[in-house]
Amino acid sequence: MKIAVLKERRPFEKRVAATPDTVKKYIADGFDVSVEAQAGEQAGYPDSAYQAAGAFVAPDAQAAMQAAQIVLKVQRPMLASEGNDEFSSIKPGTVLIGMLNPYAAPEVLDLYAGKQLTAMSMELMPRITRAQSMDVLSSQSNLVGYKAVLDAADQFGRAFPMMMTAAGTIAPARVFVMGAGVAGLQAIATARRLGAIVSATDVRAAAKEQVQSLGASFVMVENEESKQAETAGGYAKEMSEDYKRQQAALVAETIKKQDIVITTALIPGRAAPKLITEEMLASMKPGSVVVDLAVEQGGNCAMSEAGKVVAYKGVRIVGYRNVPSRIATDASALYARNIYNFVALLMAENGASLSIDWDDEIVRAVTLSHDGELVHNQFQKAG
Repeated sequence: MKIAVLKERRPFEKRVAATPDTVKKYIADGFDVSVEAQAGEQAGYPDSAYQAAGAFVAPDAQAAMQAAQIVLKVQRPMLASEGNDEFSSIKPGTVLIGMLNPYAAPEVLDLYAGKQLTAMSMELMPRITRAQSMDVLSSQSNLVGYKAVLDAADQFGRAFPMMMTAAGTIAPARVFVMGAGVAGLQAIATARRLGAIVSATDVRAAAKEQVQSLGASFVMVENEESKQAETAGGYAKEMSEDYKRQQAALVAETIKKQDIVITTALIPGRAAPKLITEEMLASMKPGSVVVDLAVEQGGNCAMSEAGKVVAYKGVRIVGYRNVPSRIATDASALYARNIYNFVALLMAENGASLSIDWDDEIVRAVTLSHDGELVHNQFQKAG
């Protein structure tokens, strides 16, 4: 059985779906692996490394996918209407695995079904213990939180830690992290390691202990609604308008005192909630920095723009696209391991072939289409 690894063509995407390390694992399991030329180049994995691992380096995507039963991607295949047709080269019946982003492109799901693809979207991985090693959102978000602090430090005109010198004392930077999921917790830990005074907020009361365990203070309106602000899958729920008003007032007072604010709030399938208003930005000290990690879903911060650093009344608002790709070598390594662990779940006991258990809750959670039909309950009406 053959696995094809394709080069990513979407703007701002430098990651790759398999590394030389995971290629070795696939080959040890009995698979043939074909990697499109320069697929890993931007992530620091040259063609020669894939060849040394035992992969065949194909000159183009079509050659890489010839006779392949499984195609591995980071992002969903591009359509001709998007300027670069990857989709048409995928043969019917292929198992397509990647972050297919069905919320953003529900219209593509009919195409998967129409081509008889078994399309599996890794970002739908359930938040259960058995799936932790396959959880791409967690592995990528962990790096995002780290990189966000470095991006903030790059834009900030001062040092993070307190420094005592003969010329005087430099006060530590104050960092406020909005959203204490995986990205937020890593941002807290990174900012603390750099010597900042850190506080954080989240709508989930359960996050309080995690935030405090990292040495940060917790800022939150605590009431009956906040006790039920987490879904069974571990994500934050949409809160009531009354709660949002109370939380916004508390956040507004907190933001005035901060040097750096990092926003991480995302709700799957929804536009990012607006957490920082123009009024809040105007209240911040000159030279302050906001890093908006939700900018590609509309942004948590007013005035943020995808792909830009915006100056607004003395505040720099950072809205970089595809932050995991900005640390592509490690992001690819983690993502590739997530993918390998998932493929291992699909393999037969004797290896080198697929034996998919369609009753497995992990398989059900990520499968969008199979045998010509949309099979995911959440998206069956999307096509």
